[in-house]
Order: sequence, then structure tokens, then C-alpha cells
Amino acid sequence: MSRLNKTNVDVKCIKKKSTSKIRWMLVGYDLIVYVVVAAILLVLCGGMDKLSAIGKIQHVCLSVLCIFITRFIGKIYGQVWRYGGIQCYIRLLFTDFLALVVYLCLELMLPVPQIAFAKILLLVSLNLLGALALRMMYRYAYKCGNGETTKGKILSSLLIGFAGIEARNKKEIQKIKVAIIGAGRVGVCLAEQLLNNDESAYIPKCFIDISEEKAGREIHGIPVCSEDEATFHKLEELGIQEIIFAIPSMDADKKKILYDYYKNGGYKLKVYDYPTIYTVGGKRHLREFDIEELLFRKPLVVSDERTNVYYKDKVVLITGGGGSIGSELCRQLAKMCPKEIIILDIYENGAYDVQQELKIAYGNRLDLQIEICSITNRKAIERVFEKYHPQIVINAAAHKHVPLMENNCVEAIYNNVFGTQNLVEFCEKYSVERFMMVSTDKAVNPTNVMGATKRMCEMIVQSASTYGNVKYSSTRFGNVLGSAGSVIPLFKRQIASGGPVTVTDKRIIRYFMTIPEASQLVLQCGAIANNGELFVLDMGQPVKIMDLAENMIRLSGVQGIEIVETGLRPGEKLYEELLVKTEELDKTDNSMIFIERDTALSKEEIYQKIQVLRDACDTGDDSIAREALRRVVLTFKRPEEVNKDIA
Repeated sequence: MSRLNKTNVDVKCIKKKSTSKIRWMLVGYDLIVYVVVAAILLVLCGGMDKLSAIGKIQHVCLSVLCIFITRFIGKIYGQVWRYGGIQCYIRLLFTDFLALVVYLCLELMLPVPQIAFAKILLLVSLNLLGALALRMMYRYAYKCGNGETTKGKILSSLLIGFAGIEARNKKEIQKIKVAIIGAGRVGVCLAEQLLNNDESAYIPKCFIDISEEKAGREIHGIPVCSEDEATFHKLEELGIQEIIFAIPSMDADKKKILYDYYKNGGYKLKVYDYPTIYTVGGKRHLREFDIEELLFRKPLVVSDERTNVYYKDKVVLITGGGGSIGSELCRQLAKMCPKEIIILDIYENGAYDVQQELKIAYGNRLDLQIEICSITNRKAIERVFEKYHPQIVINAAAHKHVPLMENNCVEAIYNNVFGTQNLVEFCEKYSVERFMMVSTDKAVNPTNVMGATKRMCEMIVQSASTYGNVKYSSTRFGNVLGSAGSVIPLFKRQIASGGPVTVTDKRIIRYFMTIPEASQLVLQCGAIANNGELFVLDMGQPVKIMDLAENMIRLSGVQGIEIVETGLRPGEKLYEELLVKTEELDKTDNSMIFIERDTALSKEEIYQKIQVLRDACDTGDDSIAREALRRVVLTFKRPEEVNKDIA
């Protein structure tokens, strides 16, 4: 045997001996408890059933055997009691009850003197109570002693533990005192975690809850205050420094009221993420408010079982599949068990990242293919259609940055307009079932090149629905939080660098939604579309960009960050519209989704417009291309025309 193997064997033997020693010491302590209880009942207590010395010995031996054999069978001494939960104590209770039943049966079967049932029950009950008390005291002492007790030495543990309470109280003075909003399951779980973790930087000092039944009571020694009682004066008395939201289901309006109230009081606010089966790694953690939560509305869940069934066993091609929306579309689709997902993108790094993420999550259960090419490359696109024969095509590929496209009009038209036209033509040629176009609110009365090209794409798709065999639809939504190039990452970088945070105009308002919301909307709209619909989401109230910037600065906790107005960028308007003709909206089964019907152009009209754009782009002049875009998209307005009427 090698020296290393011999060492490992020696270590295992030492550990085994140590564990065995701990178990037998606990048996010894339990025996001491039993002897004390038995002495009190059988020796000091009198009664009509006074036993001889031999009778007492017989009953002591019989009860000892019953109690300890059932405890060994129930593996009571194989549990680590310093971490014992309620299930450990229930098991001890059950084994001792079983011991009582066995004891009564043996007493009837064996030639031993009878003893009153009440005395037997009292013996077992007091012995059980003593065993439970011993374990609870040990567990409490271990916690109070900061885990520094010597293994197996329960009595010394108690002394160390009780002596450690004062030291623990001194440690608590150095910790951050927090109030937990919510005395329900999640809030109590957080409190337990903080109390049991000596390395935690936080110590809970009170709960804040709306329940009148809980107010005025205590949980784990922590007082529960009603919202009315949790005044700034009361929180100051308790030394509260931070407040943690621990109610995942809290109403959005209520959360906003509490957020504003405590934020204005100067408290730092955090959110507790409680683990679910969907939580990666099952981790629980405290974090700052996410920017999505600053919208203070419940995330819209627009996908449903009908949507899931529609995409099951389908071959789906997603252009721009490595982008913000495209990648989330892939994640959502992967849950719906499609036959195959083809990610098409010109940017290989984004496509690669999505591929690796989905491979890790699904392994061989998901048939995932990657194709690197541009939708403007007709030969490459046709090769993809010929190879996979997709049943559903989702076009999420586009140049979307407004200021950049103002100076690159030719490229915007090539990619957004001509690329979409290429896809429509190949969908018809290869008998695709459904084509879904991802659009934007900037296509409504556009004031910039990007919005105008997307409006042209909508017209191409609507026109194709009148003459083609494919089912066509477009989905229009607002700004997407956290997407590449959006205002949120920009604000984060500016705050991290010490400011200033730049806002083009303090009056600007925008509609916002999260990436999952946008992706679910696209998928559901595609599933319910008949042909030619332009779907629009009721996104609720718009958000002022200035308010968003101020909230992000407050969240960061950084002082002295300045907000600077830089003036509207080329093509930018003060507000975005979701609907072209609100009086012509149709409802769907989903109360959040509407259909805007517009008169579709004929195939000839669309091709004439496309030819005008091709001729302009062939010049290579962005100014000529922009003017051509104005001629073909009649709603394309200059930003000053739209912004002049805004106060």
C-alpha cells in the first residue's frame, strides 16, 4: 500500500472513531437523563403498585432496552443535532412512542410485576422531555457559542455557549441593523438565515408587516411592527440602517409607495431573492433593486399553453438570434420543445454565447444550429432555407441604433428593408408556414431613419400577406430594458465612472418592457396570427427618462452624481407612439394585445417603393437615400415637426 493510500485510510479510521465516540457519549448523556427520571418515579414516588427491588430492576432494564433499541433503529444517534431541524425532533418523538408501545406489549407477555399505566406513560414522557431539552440546549449553546464547541462535549458546550452570548451581542453591535418588510415565509426565512450566519454583515431588528394578527408579536425574538408603527422615529430607536423587501408578491403600486417613503427617509433599500426551482443554483441573496423593478409594475406574462403547443416540434429560424431580443426568443422557444432552432446572425460572438448557454441548459435534448451570415446576402440566405426548410421564420435582425443610422442611412436601408424583402421572397419560395416580423414603436410616425426603415418593413410584410401563401404578422413594442445600446447600460456606465449622467431632454418619455416580455409577445402574436396583423402591446403608462436616471442614481448610493441635458439627438423625438390609428384597434383574447389594421399596399406598389430605395442606395449618398425614404414612407416626419407642439 502506498504512503498516500495508507494516510487516507488512517484519516478515515480516525474520523470513524471520532464519530463513534460522539454517538456513544450522547447515549451516555441520555442514560443519565433516564436514570434521573427513573429514580424519581420508581424510588421516590409511592403508590399501590410498590415494587420489590427485583421488580424495579426488571422494569428499568425492560424500559432501557425498549427506549434505546428503538432509538438505534430510528437512527437517532446518527443525526447531527447541532443542525437538527423539526424533523429530527419528530423522529425522536416517534421512536419513543414506539418504545412505549413495545414496552406495554412486553409487560403483558413477560413474567414481570405489573405497574400502573400512568406511571409508565409518565416515565417515558419525562425521559423524552429530558432528551429533547438536552438536544435543544446543546443546539442553542452551539449557536450562541459561534460554533466553537468541542465535538461531543455537550455539557461543556452549554457553558461555552452561554458564555458566548455576551460576545455575540458585542458582534451584533458591529453589524448592519435591518428591518425586513414582510413577516411571511420569505421574510422569516431571511431572518433565520441572517441570525444563523455569524459571518453575515446584517442583523434583523424588526419586521414590518400589514397583518394586524402579527403586529405586536415576535418571530425568533424579533418584533413585528405594523406599517403605522414603523415610523422613522421607531426605526431610529431600533437603529435601523437598511430596509429589505421580502414580499415577492407585493402589489406594484404598494411597492412604489413603500419604496418612495423609505427612500425619502434616507434608508438604503434592498431586495431578498428567495430560491425557487427556477433560481440558478438555488442561491439566496440580497441585492439592490433592479432597474426593471423601478417601473413598479408586474412583469407581463403573455405566453400561454396555446403558444407552447404551437411551437412544439416546429423548425424555427431566428434571424438576429444572437442579439438581445433574438437570444431571448431562443431561450423561450427552447422551453417549448421545438424540433429544431436555427440561429442566424452576422455577429458570431453573440450567436456563440447563446449556443453555449443553451447547450449547457439542454444538452442533446435541443437540436440547435448556428448559421453566420447577413440577411442582405441572398445566396447565403437561400442556402440556409434550402438546408433546413424552416416552418417558422422570426426576423429579429436589424440595425436599431437611432443616432448611428442617421449617419448610415444607406446601410440601414440595405439591412432593414432589403434584408426583410429577401426573407419574404425566400419564405414564399420554400413554403414557410409563418413569417413574424419584430418591429418597434419608432415605426409610428417615424422621425428618424431607423424608425422609417422599420415602417417600410411593416409595409412589406403587410403587402406580402395579400398575395403570398405564407402567414405574415408584425409585432410592435417599445424600448427594451437592458438590451444592447439601450439607455440603462449607458446610465450604469456613467454612474460607475462618477457621472455626469446625460439625458438628451428632461421632457422625454418612453414606453418600456423587459426582454422576456418582448420575446413572449412576439411568440404569442405569431401563434395567434391569422395573416397580415400588426400586433401592438398595451404597455401601460410611459416613463420619464429623467425619473429613470434619478432613480438609478439613488439606487447606486453614489453621492454627487449630476444629470446633464445634452439636447435632442438627430432624429430623436420627445415621445414615442405605439399606435398609428387608435380608433381602428381590434382586441384579442389577451387583454394586453391589440391589432392595428392598416390598408396593405399591392405587390406592385411595394416593388416600386423598393426600386426607389435601390436607386437611391446605389448612389452611396446617405442624404439621397434619406430623401428617398421620405418619399416611400409618407409618415416619415422631421423631428422638429413633431417636437414643436410638446411643452
